[in-house]
Amino acid sequence: MRPPVAPPGWSRWLVPPAALSVHLSIGQAYAWSVFKPPLESAMHLSGTESALPFQLGIVMLGLSAAFGGTLVERNGPRWAMTVALVCFSSGFLLSALGAATGQFWLIVLGYGFVGGIGLGIGYISPVSTLIKWFPDRPGMATGIAIMGFGGGALIASPWSAQMLESFGADSSGIALAFLVHGLAYAVFMSLGVLLVRVPRSEAAPTPGVPAPLEGVQVSARSAVRTPQFWCLWLVLCMNVTAGIGILEKAAPMITDFFKDSGTPVSVSAAAGFVALLSAANMAGRIGWSSASDLVGRKNVYRLYLGVGAVMYLLIARFGDSSKPLFIGCALVILSFYGGGFAAVPAYLKDLFGTYQVGAIHGRLLTAWSTAGVLGPLIVNRVADSQEEAGKHGQDLYSLSFTIMIGLLVVGFVANELIRPVHARHHIPAPREATDDAAAERRQSA
Repeated sequence: MRPPVAPPGWSRWLVPPAALSVHLSIGQAYAWSVFKPPLESAMHLSGTESALPFQLGIVMLGLSAAFGGTLVERNGPRWAMTVALVCFSSGFLLSALGAATGQFWLIVLGYGFVGGIGLGIGYISPVSTLIKWFPDRPGMATGIAIMGFGGGALIASPWSAQMLESFGADSSGIALAFLVHGLAYAVFMSLGVLLVRVPRSEAAPTPGVPAPLEGVQVSARSAVRTPQFWCLWLVLCMNVTAGIGILEKAAPMITDFFKDSGTPVSVSAAAGFVALLSAANMAGRIGWSSASDLVGRKNVYRLYLGVGAVMYLLIARFGDSSKPLFIGCALVILSFYGGGFAAVPAYLKDLFGTYQVGAIHGRLLTAWSTAGVLGPLIVNRVADSQEEAGKHGQDLYSLSFTIMIGLLVVGFVANELIRPVHARHHIPAPREATDDAAAERRQSA
């Protein structure tokens, strides 16, 4: 499918809504917890089992983004959004079949494997195009789109809960809810497929030949051989690990911190805290990424990692003495979590140029897959071991928060080590770019 080129007079401001239609849809992944209790009750699952579709989905997000990034660059955003639509919607339809027939493995296969491929391809589908449309404000442009992924749960959570209440929380009700999700998201994501365009080049493009590019340009194949890529991989992994460590266990965490206080946290208040974290996650994606256009990408990551470590230290030392302090620090950490996702495509553009930036972004998202396992593992494993040792309240999390501070320091150092990419990795001319693209095709064949 050849990328659709914008006609004369096409407004570039139509491209962010196209990206948002995809990201708001696939952002439903953050609302998976709504389905966990009904699935556990209807299909007699443990909490660990009911988390499998989500966990596999996040793993497949990183893997499909990494391995599909070059295809997204080659075939363009419309192809990528179409693949994301088909996979994400089909995942829900397979899950509906699994719920209706009582076959949980079909839900894992559908939502986790097939839907996870849709997550990864859909997540990176608009990145390169947005950066090319907004070379003057790449952080803002990618922030707008990626904000949708963080905010998708704010729509999906109440919508899913209402459907389960209307249809019932048994197997047939869950199946019907999955079916409606699959069909509704297919319609909504199709808006992005129809709207997206790539900018016109001054000369008519030759199929298979990259257009002449300005400034530093590095191919995806060369980028992964640079220390800059792996330093940024560490930066993203450490930042995401720190954020997801709170996000994954937010409700029980705030309950534990204030369980022995005079004003314990109720179930509804804990749910409200989770909603606040989602809002901070979403706001950070557009706010901090836009700020990075003004202060620079390295400086904004210094903020994420340095101030993030201070926020964790404040929670660890004084979190149980003040609810406003605990909530405020957690909101700042989650805003950095979201901002880290949104600013990283622009950081990649600064380092490697716009040529194959989507493919490089896809490879970098393996850091997300790693952090998605690492963050919850640290917090949950430490909390379980501390509970077995007879500790409670804030003491359940003190050690894991100390570990998070150490990881953020590692990320801070990695960010300081990032320098401009050596000239030997640059693409010197369109001819060499063509040869590099041919090598990419042979490698992925």
